[in-house]
Amino acid sequence: MIGKPAPEFTLPAVHHEGQVSLADYRGRSPLLLAIFAGLYCPFCRRNIAQLGSTQERLHERGVATLGVVATELGNARLYFKYRPARVALVADPELVTHRAYALPRVPVDEALMKALESVPVNPTGDLPEPLPLAQLGPMLDRADGFERTPVDLKDIERQWPQLKGQFLIDREGIVRWANIECATEGVAGVGKFPSDDELLAAAGSVA
Repeated sequence: MIGKPAPEFTLPAVHHEGQVSLADYRGRSPLLLAIFAGLYCPFCRRNIAQLGSTQERLHERGVATLGVVATELGNARLYFKYRPARVALVADPELVTHRAYALPRVPVDEALMKALESVPVNPTGDLPEPLPLAQLGPMLDRADGFERTPVDLKDIERQWPQLKGQFLIDREGIVRWANIECATEGVAGVGKFPSDDELLAAAGSVA
């Protein structure tokens, strides 16, 4: 996908009425597009919070930021009403962008389930020690005080285990950089998000 036109999309905005399209940015500014799963994903919630501070530094370099959350608009607005995000967001419950940007949904098989029970991870770096994903998800939900809504439960059933990704799109709408979850590390890469330095370095090539 790098070097090719970014797939078009138009999705409802979370923080205001109306819709947001990729075309809104063309000719105006480069765009960091971060595509997340539903809010049931504790790593996505943390990554969105992180992106709120990163986007300020990207803005200084002339790069806009947009996050895509794979849940119903009402569910997203309810969550971010109480936990405001500093980054612009759109809702994509049907995973239109995930398919358009070729983000895989991992097949659920015996090997995956064993890996979830045995491979220790610490994707956000804030744990005392790495833990298997099967333990980590519920623990982070409790730490966040996060209680899943019926919509979240439906999202899990339809999405899991959907991978996430980030794309740097230049002013002309061409993808210049991409990062796909687990592309190089397998299960050990679940929940990892590019550092500010990585995102700023990528932005430097298109700003």
